[in-house]
Amino acid sequence: MDLIKAYESLKTVNYWFRKPKFNLGYERAQYSKSLWQSVGNRLVKVLVGQRRSGKSFLLRQLVHKLIAEKKVNKKNIFYLNKEMFEFEKLQYASDLNDLIDYYQKQIRPKGKIYIFIDEVQDIKDWEKIVVSLAQHPILEYELFITGSNSQLLSGELASLLSGRYLLTQLYPFSYYEYLDYQKLSNTKENFIKYITTSALPEIFNLRTEETKGHYFQALMSTILLKDIMYRNKIRDYILLQDIFLYLLHNVGNLVSVSSIIKYFKSKNRKADYTTVSQYLTYMQHAFIVSEASRYSFKTKELLSGERKYFISDLGFRNYLFPSLQKDFGSILENIVYTHLRIAGYEVKVGIGSHYEVDFVAQKNNSKQYVQVSYVMPTLKTQEREFGALLKIKDNLPKTVVSMDDLLLPNDEGIKHDHVWDFVYELSRENNLTK
Repeated sequence: MDLIKAYESLKTVNYWFRKPKFNLGYERAQYSKSLWQSVGNRLVKVLVGQRRSGKSFLLRQLVHKLIAEKKVNKKNIFYLNKEMFEFEKLQYASDLNDLIDYYQKQIRPKGKIYIFIDEVQDIKDWEKIVVSLAQHPILEYELFITGSNSQLLSGELASLLSGRYLLTQLYPFSYYEYLDYQKLSNTKENFIKYITTSALPEIFNLRTEETKGHYFQALMSTILLKDIMYRNKIRDYILLQDIFLYLLHNVGNLVSVSSIIKYFKSKNRKADYTTVSQYLTYMQHAFIVSEASRYSFKTKELLSGERKYFISDLGFRNYLFPSLQKDFGSILENIVYTHLRIAGYEVKVGIGSHYEVDFVAQKNNSKQYVQVSYVMPTLKTQEREFGALLKIKDNLPKTVVSMDDLLLPNDEGIKHDHVWDFVYELSRENNLTK
């Protein structure tokens, strides 16, 4: 690595000599408030989430806020975005250490130094630097790092930091954020626009459907190749991609490793249990999919085998396979699941004797049951959706959400709600402090 050249590139994205000309973007209250409140200690702040979900914007907003509101000296902030081409040759922990040392010699900051490293997992052995700075016996550093893999703090690093970090997961724009950003009101029509496009911030600046399709094709390839294939040293990229595409087509369906193997066998393709299982795990680590395990109402335990998989952003379906936009049932289930997760719930699929409840959502001491339906035009459909919830004999909140304009009256304590209102309220509560 050319140290002087890297330092010159750093000068263009730091506030040391002049204000960088980068866009601070939309402030996401749910995350910015949480991150802002965590400032002022030696805990390592770790932001994780799928690529393009807004982690870099959040870091830059915090840098700006530290200078503007806390009056932190500009020279005391070191910001590095590893995704910038200029830092392609910064590959090892030693390179990062040399660059931070060089910055300190050139800028001569006094007092606490704030270190921001974006997409830190692209630097080999980065953990050594983070631990060294976070636990420095003399100098005071406060570190903020982002990554596109949930295993960022697994293994040795988690052990070395032993709880001395704060982990935050970022999601694509919630429905509330989408409306707020676009300056729209909560209506059925605007909800349909939201679920038939994408919740990734960059997509709002792309004008044509063709451009959006290219964007998601490139994003899928980047995540599958860079965040999964290269990171985990796997060889069969085609199988990895095809499993992801299989999950895209089966959102909301119960899926097992065995059913995936059976599908590929029907296509004269070989796929063994261990490989498929590993690839599913890798995709979850990269935040491109998420799973909901089955929960037995009878035994109060998780069930092995089948589970449901949901996509981090519906843009992968909407732009790579536009025909899937007709499958409103799966789309709605994906949206409700995602918003329950954004709101901080652990989400499972409820399994009873001859009945299924779409979601059992639990957060701290709060628990609720949610049934998702596209529309309920007949008495038979209504009985099926409400009937599953009626079989649960407790007094916890139970809700059926659908796209019906007309809401049915409460049936033995079960609420019927517009799905657009339900997800709006879930996401609005996290942004009330804005």
